[in-house]
Amino acid sequence: MKQSKIEFEYEVYNDIGELNEEDAWLLNEARSVTEQAYAPYSNFNVGAVAMLANGEVVAGTNQENASYPVGICAERVLLGTAANLHPNVAIKTIAISYNGDEVKSDHPISPCGMCRQALLEYETRLKQPIRLILGGMEGKVYIIKSAELLLPFAFTSTELK
Repeated sequence: MKQSKIEFEYEVYNDIGELNEEDAWLLNEARSVTEQAYAPYSNFNVGAVAMLANGEVVAGTNQENASYPVGICAERVLLGTAANLHPNVAIKTIAISYNGDEVKSDHPISPCGMCRQALLEYETRLKQPIRLILGGMEGKVYIIKSAELLLPFAFTSTELK
């Protein structure tokens, strides 16, 4: 038997004040856009804002539905919007934040498994890593250099060939 290990590095900042100007702006936009989320069932609002390779900015928020599995996460709303408004333009960076009446938004959260898969597919399709900035309304901020790092052993198009 052989054991293997998967590790990755990410940056940890104490708060938004330690980020460069563009990253701080993106995270503030993600924090702000959480107000546009439609989350009447969970009261857990998520906002995602992307800087595209062409300089354009695209946002997405989670959209819930009374038929629970019909809802969609902010990250996938953002990816669909970017793909439709700016076909074949890579995403450089996505900032993701959250807020809610019943949660303390004081630490970074990570995309769910389905969103991790969608982010990886987008990276692979456009052949450019998507840098992630993760942070709540306050507190620590994580920067991850590629969404691919969040999904080791990913199922990709390679398995379909």
